[in-house]
Amino acid sequence: MSEQLAGTLARRRLGVVHLFFFVVAASAPLTVLGGGVTTTFAVTGSTGVPLSFLVLALILGIFAVGYAAMSRHVANAGAFYSYIAQGIGRPAGVGGSFVALTAYNAIQVGLYGLFGFIFADFMNTKFSVDMKWWVWSLLAWALIGILGMLRVDLNATVLAVLLILEILATALFDIIGLTNPAGGSVSMAGWDFGNLFASGVGAVFALGIAAFTGFESGAIYSEEVKDPRHTVARATFFAVLFTGLFYAISAWAMTVVVGPDNVQQAATEAGPGVVFGTLAEHTNATIADIAVVLFFTSVFAALLSFHNGVARYLFALGRERVLPQFLGRTSRRTMAPVAGSVTQSIIAIIVLAGFIAAGKDPVLDLFTWLSGVSAVGVVLLMAATSAAVVGYFRVRRGDESTWQGTVAPAVATILLTALLITLVVNFNSLLAPTNPAYLRWLLPGLIGAAAVIGIIWGLVLKSSRPDVYEGIGRTVGQPLTADESGSGSNSDYVPVH
Repeated sequence: MSEQLAGTLARRRLGVVHLFFFVVAASAPLTVLGGGVTTTFAVTGSTGVPLSFLVLALILGIFAVGYAAMSRHVANAGAFYSYIAQGIGRPAGVGGSFVALTAYNAIQVGLYGLFGFIFADFMNTKFSVDMKWWVWSLLAWALIGILGMLRVDLNATVLAVLLILEILATALFDIIGLTNPAGGSVSMAGWDFGNLFASGVGAVFALGIAAFTGFESGAIYSEEVKDPRHTVARATFFAVLFTGLFYAISAWAMTVVVGPDNVQQAATEAGPGVVFGTLAEHTNATIADIAVVLFFTSVFAALLSFHNGVARYLFALGRERVLPQFLGRTSRRTMAPVAGSVTQSIIAIIVLAGFIAAGKDPVLDLFTWLSGVSAVGVVLLMAATSAAVVGYFRVRRGDESTWQGTVAPAVATILLTALLITLVVNFNSLLAPTNPAYLRWLLPGLIGAAAVIGIIWGLVLKSSRPDVYEGIGRTVGQPLTADESGSGSNSDYVPVH
């Protein structure tokens, strides 16, 4: 490899807008509308789905209070890993890092199935190019791998363009939906608490939380932002507010244009076609086709965002030697975590090849299974992080108020734990009827296994490599140990301020 390698990420390259695009692109608004919202209506039949997004946004907003406060004191590409290590303990931090790697790799790889399926259908329908879904998935994998090794601000620019276009397409659907109500009148059934808190509410929340996965990823880029004390916090709050309102309005528009009594049947029969069929009916086929293109570029944007996130987790763990040290390498030319990026690509191709060889369905199996695993992992991480915030500020009081450092994170811990239980108990709602029954426990069990293995590895490091153990979850800029200072490859471990 001719390119020289260093051990630090690029500094001062991302502002609030850049980070906002990374975070919201991971959530993929058009993918949520065409895939997540339609699936929720089809599975649950609940007309209270729009309201559920506001409830979830409120819970996540409370979580973001403590999360943002912590981000002003802890700057580490490991994000949750570092927060949990400093607030609860180093073994728990390593456990959190293993959960994060499992969860974010799962959603990233699962999205290859969704991308390949929708792209193959589009190429076959429009251009009579009949190729297996996995051919397109592999092409996307190659392009993601290349982009992941480029400058982080270039990645943000790519995501910005794709995200703006998909937001416009989703907003167009919302306008059409709300101005063309079924039956001639705009239904408010989507905002009725009675419709939400009825039979199936657990499944609604279980599916809904998956739509927000990625909003919390801002802290992963804390070492690369222009203002470490404020950028992550602002981008996270903006992301929660934007996605919560946007998803709620879009889900409401769907109930209005189809009719609340017909939305389950329409979503079951047409899936994403509810969105594109509505656009074709009230505009023209060209606009509907553009929306379809933006649908799979939305998935592509999410793939790129999660790839970058995993690469930075691997970088942080390699730099601190919790995982093999080569993972802490970055490119001198682009400052991207190339070792972590390549490793994520390898993980993705191995899992993808396994599903291809087994003949599994790209959506019902690959995407659904792994997105469910990811949702469980992310909620567990958020609950643990909220508890860590309380622990951190209990012994390190800063400028934060009691609300920021204690009350909000404590409330978030309780709410997110309840949400986690709801998600696990209702995990079967994320699975197709044809999937084996044991998967409802096996798949979320992968997250539990990752946590336990990580905690055990943390304890092993404590007894066998105490110098590494002491550096777990360190904020960038904290002094290096003598051993690390002399190791050479980590000599670029510098402050962000």
